[in-house]
Amino acid sequence: MRSDNWVSNLEAATARIEDDPRRRIAELCAHFYSLGWVSGTGGGIALRRGDSIFMAPSGVQKEKLKPADIFELNLAGEVISRSADPKLRVSACKPLFYHAFNRGAGAVLHSHSMSAMLATLVFHNTFEVTHLEMMKGIVGVQYEDTLTIPIIENTPHEADLADAMADAMRAYPRATAVLVRRHGVYIWGKDWVETKTQAECYDYLFDAVVRMKQLFIDPARRPDSSRQEAA
Repeated sequence: MRSDNWVSNLEAATARIEDDPRRRIAELCAHFYSLGWVSGTGGGIALRRGDSIFMAPSGVQKEKLKPADIFELNLAGEVISRSADPKLRVSACKPLFYHAFNRGAGAVLHSHSMSAMLATLVFHNTFEVTHLEMMKGIVGVQYEDTLTIPIIENTPHEADLADAMADAMRAYPRATAVLVRRHGVYIWGKDWVETKTQAECYDYLFDAVVRMKQLFIDPARRPDSSRQEAA
């Protein structure tokens, strides 16, 4: 008969393996690839565990990442454990990821979602929407609120976005995302679960708003309960 201690130890070991940040990043990147968010080697994700930041490498096929490919950095941004593949480079998104970590985030996602990119083309400085149910999946936002996301202009190199992103985060301290024109979006949360679920809600909202614009419906206008939208 196996002892209860043996079973408990096995369960604990299994939980540690499943929660390993390197393994988690590889799994999430494969999932995000299936959604079209990190195709063509673009996009990425980083997780914080204590005083360590774990980050996917740059310029690689995200759906094929292995746990051994992931970099570990300290809170100062210094690499303390390199990828097992010497050809891999730490993510070009690093300075932007650190802006979110410095605000207390536990995970940051950079998505090249088509919906996110298109959403940046139908607004000027900010993305705005109200009265859509999926807004309730965004931290601190309710159905009757107006969700506002800052939009910054794209640059030839990812790292050059860092100052504009920092300015946007200061200007919109409640935001948990920053859109990049003709590029994509950065999304962060307290942990990978919150970041993932928010990203799913954001992507729904980006797609919905682009479609609303095509139908000449103002997504930032509060609905008139006395009549139908398309009356």
